[in-house]
Amino acid sequence: MTNKVVEQWIEQFNASFASAKSVDLDSLFQEEFFWRDILCISWSLNTFETHQEVLGALKQNKAAFPIKIESYYDVKRADGVVECFLDITNGIGRGKGYVRLKCGKAWTLLTTLEELQGYEEKKGERRILGTRHGAHKNRQIWHEVKQAEEQALGDTEQPYCVVVGGGQAGIMLATRLKKLGVSTIVLEKNKRAGDSWRNRYRFLTLHDPIWYDHFPYIPFPDDWPVFTPKNKMGDWLEMYTKVMDLNYWTESRCSKATFDESTQRWEVEVMRKGKKLTLQPTQLVFTTGAYGPPKGIPIKGKKKFKGQIFHSSEYQDGRAFKGKRCVVVGSATSAHDICQDLWECGAKSVTMVQRSSSIIIKSETLLEYGFGELYSEQALKNGITTDKADLLFASLPYKLVPDVHREVYRQMYEHDKEFYDQLQESGFRFDFGEDGSGLLMRALRTASGYYIDVGASELIIQKKVKLKTGATPERVDEQFLYFDDGSKLAADVIFFAIGYHSMDKVIEKLISKETAEKVGRFWGIGSGIKGDPGPWEGELRNLWKPTKQSNLWFHGGNLHLSRFYSKYVALQIKGRMEQVKMKSIMPS
Repeated sequence: MTNKVVEQWIEQFNASFASAKSVDLDSLFQEEFFWRDILCISWSLNTFETHQEVLGALKQNKAAFPIKIESYYDVKRADGVVECFLDITNGIGRGKGYVRLKCGKAWTLLTTLEELQGYEEKKGERRILGTRHGAHKNRQIWHEVKQAEEQALGDTEQPYCVVVGGGQAGIMLATRLKKLGVSTIVLEKNKRAGDSWRNRYRFLTLHDPIWYDHFPYIPFPDDWPVFTPKNKMGDWLEMYTKVMDLNYWTESRCSKATFDESTQRWEVEVMRKGKKLTLQPTQLVFTTGAYGPPKGIPIKGKKKFKGQIFHSSEYQDGRAFKGKRCVVVGSATSAHDICQDLWECGAKSVTMVQRSSSIIIKSETLLEYGFGELYSEQALKNGITTDKADLLFASLPYKLVPDVHREVYRQMYEHDKEFYDQLQESGFRFDFGEDGSGLLMRALRTASGYYIDVGASELIIQKKVKLKTGATPERVDEQFLYFDDGSKLAADVIFFAIGYHSMDKVIEKLISKETAEKVGRFWGIGSGIKGDPGPWEGELRNLWKPTKQSNLWFHGGNLHLSRFYSKYVALQIKGRMEQVKMKSIMPS
């Protein structure tokens, strides 16, 4: 389907970006515009909002020219906005994009680089043969060659990249790197791939739906459950590492990492199955999650308490607490899941201690209003593949998301008004974010303080799970938990679902305090909302892009974020390996 408005804009764009000398932004962009770039012109992740920012990136990356839109497809028109997908090439590779036009000029533009010219993945017509036809004396079969490569890597040969953390983020990134020919070792502390899921609490099932959670290259089967149980996810991860032929070291911990400025390489001290060794990669990536270690339990008198006190990270199975008086401090996802599991497993009583307001969304409503348009069976029927959904999801700049989502969450509230009225009557304190923008923005800003309801809220409404709000735990004695308002609760077991430290604690422990300070704050977009101080950055801090410490990277997030951004982290690392002549534009 052709569109004259789109075609005219593309013609102007291609003429403008034919060379660094011909750039004309005035004719292409609205006065207020947002250009979200993933590697195409900035060799990093940036959302540009001014001509000066765009021109600055282009000035430092002349190798990106010429930038050309080769084709467009799936044109939509609504409320005076014309939008469509784009196929893009630039001076170093090929990518995808998405544009929204108002009055013939770009309001939002997404550009991505998806492959480097000359360093494409060996897939399709470029796939390897897998054997040597003909007769060859002393032939090494495929398995023997693979085994020899595995034994040499980390011993007689050093990997170009070491990935610390073998959960979904590490596995997806290592897979992308392997397909780009980057020698990589993944360090996983557990005995088996997938144990990072298997070892979590018995009740755990993903709250995100299957369509949002696919892995690159191998999507889940079409009869996979909508919500994946933890052990099933663990088995999938283990299968994936084997099928993708990853150099995946189990029972291997990074104990220290030191960067040598003179050689621009890392020395990574590893304890592998009880044996100490040192790896010397050029690039080091942490994929250990969005958080650091668990926060300490801020309660006095712990030694006096005759019961048990745990951090939520230690929780495994509610059946161990049957007949016990249980108190759970916290009101986000872990706290709700623990309360529900304890009640279902026959605890004598369960009390949630809510210290601050939380975002609560019913799972079914989120599927319809939050995921439905992009990640659902209906979306697939409408032609929205996972790749298209990911591009659409990425195409809306973070600065515009709050306004869009405020309306979505207003609709969700109206849809479930009876539920929220009952929740309010129970005394539970809920909100939709400081500015009413909902769960996604809360996740981007602080990665905390929300729960997708799969049953625990109903228990609170029905008073099967008791609720205590407006007070902070202070101390315990032999059998009571005391609060700052003078009240107390009898308890046999207390769980503190109070969150985790930031990643800077991990950097400080494994590298140095100086490096942690140099890298700076982790997560958040600089919105100025509580827990996410400014300045505004427009992208998540220190994720999926270069940090202020040379050759140090961080990759993580949920399955969706890990899938989408692993492609771009891998490309950046491959580009450095091949000395691509682009400069990463960093936040000022």
